[in-house]
Amino acid sequence: MKWLSVKWLTIYAVVYMIFLYAPVILLPLFAFNTSTIIAFPLSGFTTEWFVGLWHTDTLHTALGNSMIVGLTTAVLSTLLGAFAARASARFTFPGKTGIVGLIMLPLVLPEIIVAVALLVMLNQLGMPLSLWTVVAGHVLICTPFSIAILSSAFRGLDRELEEASFDLGESRWGTFRRVTLPLVLPGVISSLLITFTISLDEFIIAFFLTGTDVTLPVYIWSQLRFPAKLPSVMALGTILLAVSVLLLIAAEALRRRSASRQGVETTLAGV
Repeated sequence: MKWLSVKWLTIYAVVYMIFLYAPVILLPLFAFNTSTIIAFPLSGFTTEWFVGLWHTDTLHTALGNSMIVGLTTAVLSTLLGAFAARASARFTFPGKTGIVGLIMLPLVLPEIIVAVALLVMLNQLGMPLSLWTVVAGHVLICTPFSIAILSSAFRGLDRELEEASFDLGESRWGTFRRVTLPLVLPGVISSLLITFTISLDEFIIAFFLTGTDVTLPVYIWSQLRFPAKLPSVMALGTILLAVSVLLLIAAEALRRRSASRQGVETTLAGV
């Protein structure tokens, strides 16, 4: 009976992985296909769709906009996340659980609800839609991810190291700069990478809040209306997929390094 359960669990896991990753595998296949028709059998191998991306000015503009939005979002989200994570890990104050819960709420809210709510609010305030309204929306949804990453980094930090710095006459800012920040730096970099990746790939909020300056996901959506553009979209999607995977791998490696580093520091302090 146990063997049968393991067998069915294995089959379920294999089917689930195929369902999850089949589109990811098909994307680069069609990106290197010579035909403009997205169908099997493949016609041949080519890199012309990738080469064509270098000569598309509108794509370059959209990519530049996404880089501005992504980098700004990553920095602001990580700063806000660091403040919230530090306060949550170090201090106790009235309504702490409720406040932290409200901050983390965008994690479970549908993005389209957040986007519509922000659009209505901005219209009521008379604010024009631009890249900065997109940044505001992305910071709202990325900050909880930053808090989740940095909370573990700050909670794993041994307080005795900071107290030793204070005993040696160092100021609060000096202690943070020389003791706290180096220990949580891998978590900070991980937060920057993940929030940048989320912002770079996000479509719904960017679609609702962007003005005349579109971001890369909005540009890709606009190209899907033209069948002849599909191979170029596949090529661009392949590049974005590779970049996203590399960033997430780097972020996870840094997060694990931070956890391992803090574990070593805690052990040494305990000794």
